[in-house]
Amino acid sequence: MTATERPATPPSMVERMTLILGAFDGATPRLTLQEIAERSGLPRSTVHRILDQLVRLRWLDHTGMGYRLGMRSLELGGLAVAHNELREATAPLLHDLHLRMHITAHLAILDRLDIVYLDRVAGRHGAAVATRVGGRTPAHATAAGKAILAWTDPRQVESMYRANKLVVRTPRTLTTLESLQQELVAVRARGGLAYDREESAAGVACVAAPLRGSGRAVAAISLTGPSDRMDLPKLAPYVQESARQASSALFPRDTSRRRPRTEEPVPSAWPPGALEQVLKGIGGDYWL
Repeated sequence: MTATERPATPPSMVERMTLILGAFDGATPRLTLQEIAERSGLPRSTVHRILDQLVRLRWLDHTGMGYRLGMRSLELGGLAVAHNELREATAPLLHDLHLRMHITAHLAILDRLDIVYLDRVAGRHGAAVATRVGGRTPAHATAAGKAILAWTDPRQVESMYRANKLVVRTPRTLTTLESLQQELVAVRARGGLAYDREESAAGVACVAAPLRGSGRAVAAISLTGPSDRMDLPKLAPYVQESARQASSALFPRDTSRRRPRTEEPVPSAWPPGALEQVLKGIGGDYWL
């Protein structure tokens, strides 16, 4: 479309936002600034200005590879394609993990200072864990949050927590940026394994591992339950193996040469068919 053929820019901000959000579809869930400008028919400068506002308001997420629908879409019941596909891809592993351990299994992602639970598989002891799909918990107080933060740019972590006070949930919650940074160093030294020993809720413990390729973590898988029933070092290899298999399916080129690091021997392989369900419909670079 030439400059003379380009339709006049809609005067309404709502119309312009609608054109921008309407540029996304299931076939192309991630778009660059230029692609959004071309699809919306809006001037690039206008698109850039509105994108900044949509990211700030959490309608969109922005990564180094472009823009995609954000957390507000998920929370309001919209089709946040990436998050829904991540949940569907990891569901078989979460269910198997729960059946093996008889403990609540979670899939969580990071949204600024919180984690948001995308999936939860619980049994008769699930009532002891006060979580729900779509619920939020301060990331620094959870194993899942620390597992993801450990693979987030340290400069970004410092910027986030220098400007915001760490919320205290229990007497064991980390309360300073320095203590959080030390904890994240320990998590990286364990290959991504993170623990929550009654830091988020009294009487509740958790172990988590990240889903990642060669870059940042996009999510974490965890086991959560009453602290008196949680032998965290013994549970850790099972959680890490689940995260490893999911990561290998999501990022096959990045993880093909990586070896799992565990505190105990890796448990036996998952039942036939689990990985095939994870692999279905997932592209290798989709989540980076």
